[in-house]
Amino acid sequence: MKRYFYILLAAFAMPLASCKNALELVPEDQVSGANFFKTTADFTQAINAAYNPLRTVGPDYYTGEMRSDNTHYEFNPAIQGTAVKMRMDIADFTNDASNNYSNQIYYDSYKGISRANIVLARVDQADISEDERSNFKGQALFLRAFYYFKLVRYFGGVPLYLQEVINETDAFLPRSSQEEVYNQIITDATSAIELLAPPTTFPQSGYASKGSATMLLADIYATLKQYDRAETLLLTLEPMGYGLLNNYADVFSTVNKNSRESIFEVQFMQGLETGVQSNFIYIFLPKCYNTALVTYGVPTNNTATEANGGGWNTPTQDIINAYEPGDTRLEASIGIAEGNYDGSYYFTLSAQRSIVNYQAPEGKTGVPFIKKYLNPHTDVLNTDDNWPVYRFADALLLLAEAQNEQGKMQEALANLNRVRSRAMPRISPLATNGQEDLRELILHERRVELAFENHRWFDLIRAGEIIGVMNAYGTKLKETHTYLLPGSYQVDEAKLLYPLPFAEVGVNPELIQNPGY
Repeated sequence: MKRYFYILLAAFAMPLASCKNALELVPEDQVSGANFFKTTADFTQAINAAYNPLRTVGPDYYTGEMRSDNTHYEFNPAIQGTAVKMRMDIADFTNDASNNYSNQIYYDSYKGISRANIVLARVDQADISEDERSNFKGQALFLRAFYYFKLVRYFGGVPLYLQEVINETDAFLPRSSQEEVYNQIITDATSAIELLAPPTTFPQSGYASKGSATMLLADIYATLKQYDRAETLLLTLEPMGYGLLNNYADVFSTVNKNSRESIFEVQFMQGLETGVQSNFIYIFLPKCYNTALVTYGVPTNNTATEANGGGWNTPTQDIINAYEPGDTRLEASIGIAEGNYDGSYYFTLSAQRSIVNYQAPEGKTGVPFIKKYLNPHTDVLNTDDNWPVYRFADALLLLAEAQNEQGKMQEALANLNRVRSRAMPRISPLATNGQEDLRELILHERRVELAFENHRWFDLIRAGEIIGVMNAYGTKLKETHTYLLPGSYQVDEAKLLYPLPFAEVGVNPELIQNPGY
């Protein structure tokens, strides 16, 4: 109210001002780029704005997990609108350059990059403490590196915007090579490590820390197969205070957000005024007339055909079969929605069941759903779940991979078993018959440990197994899913990247589309 009073007062006072004041391009009573970036509070708001696109770029399950053999979708022949078809196309490898869901990753990543560049362009001139300057600068560099890492893995070489865009000429850049993009990402992430502090307390604040930047850079080096550099970085994480929680299921409880196992996660908060909400469980359940039996009594109809509709990212039988007997991660990761479909292919829930040894009773259907993001909440389509990006378990398994690729099999096996023993404490530790055998054991362990956290697609690419695995999976899927078209799951090198958005290529003559699109 006080702010509006001052604006109103200024409006009344303007006729009394001199001509010079009346013609000021930046009135002193209004917020603008010229007078905003002055204080710690200003830069806090600016860096928060740079984090905001993570809420769509971070939980990229349509372009990540559903593109892999971990999840699929619930097919409904009665609902085949544009938004539904676009998501199905991504899973089926029939997507094109007009797909809104892959395009959103592109546009929102650049939105985050633009906001990070604005902070970087202004923070050195601000009258703030050096510690604050280092923190804001480190976070902006981390975010820029994170967004570009997302872009280069999904789209290949992309335009490199490293300064604030202030005119039309700056807006239209050609694609940089993948090598150039990776070099910039490494530069930014390395600087972020130097500028950011390690976490001082757990739970953490949710902002990027030295640990977050370290894990990001290690992931980059592993992607580039520079395993010695990845190992060096990963070994610094535990001394910063990170560690495994005792119980796997506790990692995903909203009571334990930003815990010592969390290295970086996308922040969400239940409430009506917090921007984009986390509603993952409603998207991952089948399309139900009422989800209350599963969603802690919150009565929600998630049969909508658009963004809030259910039936997406459904665990496949392939991932269910990947869990070994006695692996507690199966129960923590996947649940069963039991009930019946009607003639409109909508589901009436009658019970939630454990997936362990589940057999649907006569007259009922059991539908698997991702359980990791099911936590108590009170608001419809609005939960308190964060999205995990990097965990210490991920770091240990990536460390095991980096060590194995350097021939350090005993160290690698120890780190693998450290993660595995939490989930299966009564089962003997794994042994190995050699480097190749251990390579497959690590890939399997990453699959079940990090299921539904958007790692599987990139893990298969890094392992060089993506084309063989996905074509074999697609062939098997077509045997039971008769709605899949003959052209689906024809995976080749071109399909390992998404196309640049059609509209972006149309407006920027400097851009050349990816092959195959």
